[in-house]
Amino acid sequence: MFDTMGANGSSDDINAMEIHHWYTKFMKECPSGQLCLHEFKHVLGLQGLTQDANKYVEQVFHTFDMNKDGFIDFLEFIAAINLVIRGKIDQKLKWYFKLYDADGNGSIDKKELLSIFTAIQAINGNQSMTPEEFTNMVFQKIDVNNDGELTLEEFINGVESDASLLELISKSFDLSNVLKVIQSGRRHSI
Repeated sequence: MFDTMGANGSSDDINAMEIHHWYTKFMKECPSGQLCLHEFKHVLGLQGLTQDANKYVEQVFHTFDMNKDGFIDFLEFIAAINLVIRGKIDQKLKWYFKLYDADGNGSIDKKELLSIFTAIQAINGNQSMTPEEFTNMVFQKIDVNNDGELTLEEFINGVESDASLLELISKSFDLSNVLKVIQSGRRHSI
């Protein structure tokens, strides 16, 4: 199950003590053992979002819901935690690609990237460029065949070969703040 998001079972994976810690937190917040979208938003204090921000949160949830049953169970949750905390850059880029590929067709078009970046800005606040500028810059730099779509290979190779783009994408889509909320065990309300 961990392979779905790129975790590879290495020694960098979360250890048994950490798993126990996360399991305790998960079960405290979600006694049923299955986190639905509404609970996911509540645990992270993400109520009252704009439509764009809400779409992003839903896309994150559905990306973590690996078996597509409408819930995040503990195995899916710990795989997501492991990816965010310990994932190698290529694993994270695969996850970002899956997140951006909203329609699941195996490529990212400008509309999908624009939609996700707009939603992220709605949650994270002002960035250094507009969603349109970001989308155009990404496609200009890494759409090798200029077909208006990015394949997984184009995306990973393009981002890994451009340090400034890698940094920008990593900062824009960093989920460590989400983990801090979960780890603190506090529910926030807006």
